[in-house]
Amino acid sequence: MREGRIRVFLVDDHEIVRRGVRAMLEAEGDIEIVGEAGTAQDALPAILVLAPDVCVLDAQLPDGSGIEICRQMRASNSEIRGLILTSFDDEDAITEAILAGAAGYVLKQIESNSLISGIRLVASGHTLIDPVIAARVVQQVQFHRRAFDVLAELTPQQSKILFLIAEGMTNRQIAERLFLAEKTVKNHVTGLLARLGVQHRTQAAVLAHKLRDGNAPRLPLPRRGEAPLGAGHPR
Repeated sequence: MREGRIRVFLVDDHEIVRRGVRAMLEAEGDIEIVGEAGTAQDALPAILVLAPDVCVLDAQLPDGSGIEICRQMRASNSEIRGLILTSFDDEDAITEAILAGAAGYVLKQIESNSLISGIRLVASGHTLIDPVIAARVVQQVQFHRRAFDVLAELTPQQSKILFLIAEGMTNRQIAERLFLAEKTVKNHVTGLLARLGVQHRTQAAVLAHKLRDGNAPRLPLPRRGEAPLGAGHPR
């Protein structure tokens, strides 16, 4: 903060929202609005040049996401604090915001005094995220890291079975695809679930989809009619 004033940048695609928040904050003697933008394309370059203390970011923008802006600006300048201001009470979005380095996540229904206090709190180095949710996110990240380490060590046959589970195939269908006995596939699935530390096929399928989305090391996908290389498993 410069000269005891909190320098704030506003990002929201609705001009009327930006005007309202600007008027509210500028009425405070310790807050200065240094810039605003309605799109991600306009926001990020300006933020990096102006280096505000706090960016108030709408989670959803016409050409992107305030959460992604937060991720990129924090990667370039970790001194800039991000406060996500959104209409959506979405736990997945909160998780993404935390992982992007946001210092706060609040709904637009927040009272004006609470938003002002929140900006001051974030500017001073504190966070505005429920500690219970934050702890849950940390646990999820740790779980997925452990699971991805296991996934990277699977045999080609185990990898194929995992991705076929993700396609919604039953043990019998997997056995027919890979020319295996259904009992062999069942044993493989049980072993896979145990190695991944999950209880249900659905949870294993989610991990496989994350791999396909590029969020973890890639494993070979099975080709139709391919001969077996190893073994399998589910429930």
